Amino acid sequence: MEEIVVESLLRGNREAQIEAAIELSNLSRKQRQKVAERDIISPLLSMLQSQDSITTEISLSALLSLAFGSERNKVRIVKAGAVQMLLEILQTETKMVIVELAMAFLLILSSCNRNKIKIASTRLIQLLVGLIGHDQLTVQAKLDGIATLHNLSTLQQIVPLVVASGAPYALLQVINSCDKSSELAEKAASLLENIVHHSPESISGITGAIEVLVEAIEEGSGQCKEHAVGILLGVCSFDRETNRGMILREGVMPGLLQVSVDGTRRGKEMARELLLLLRDCSGYVIKDKQSKIEIRIPGTMLKLVEEMISKLST
Repeated sequence: MEEIVVESLLRGNREAQIEAAIELSNLSRKQRQKVAERDIISPLLSMLQSQDSITTEISLSALLSLAFGSERNKVRIVKAGAVQMLLEILQTETKMVIVELAMAFLLILSSCNRNKIKIASTRLIQLLVGLIGHDQLTVQAKLDGIATLHNLSTLQQIVPLVVASGAPYALLQVINSCDKSSELAEKAASLLENIVHHSPESISGITGAIEVLVEAIEEGSGQCKEHAVGILLGVCSFDRETNRGMILREGVMPGLLQVSVDGTRRGKEMARELLLLLRDCSGYVIKDKQSKIEIRIPGTMLKLVEEMISKLST
């Protein structure tokens, strides 16, 4: 069967290639590894450029099965020019099942360290940043797009390109528009925290950024709250004098104190650290989200907060 698959892909007509690609997806992992040694990636990529959506979908599935679990095949596929073809598919394809397959394929390819620089050297990052905020994209496709950006941003030299492509703004938009307790919010906040860790100034100047993060602390899942606290801790540590007042004015204290008590282990630690950075901010005005009025923090309240922080730290 392996020999028939190889022969059909290399020398068969398009109908035979389609049948072989379907059969390839059904082979065992060991069998797929063996046939990958026979230069079958090129005909599969040729099928990927077909004007027929069924052929494109079948070739995507076959390539995805080759890449799954094989670092060698991931490198081979990228070297053969797959990323540019996937970029073109994502720019022009309207059939959502193909878009989802392409996003999943990119996620797998980007998990290989040897591929990251090559992938980042294309226009793919800019395209993914635009796609994750697209209303018509499915949640799974958005998750895969965010995960791909996360894979790429683990290389520090790629982070500036991710920032320059507008990822911080796009991720804040995702967090703001989706259910704060959803997996999508968690993944978006996780990537944003990673970006802020390397580039703490990246959300400076984005209108409403602090407000979105404070809402995530109030309404998010445990993981989302943890990441939101981590982001605020990063920006406050980077420029305390500028950012601590803005953070307090958005009414962060109730949610932050709550996380410091019953958040995740990491969330508690970061919440307490952020509270220590914020505690000297006497005289700042915060917003009451219920009544839409502003409240000035009196010195006695700040002393109370300091006492609470002291108890939490012991």
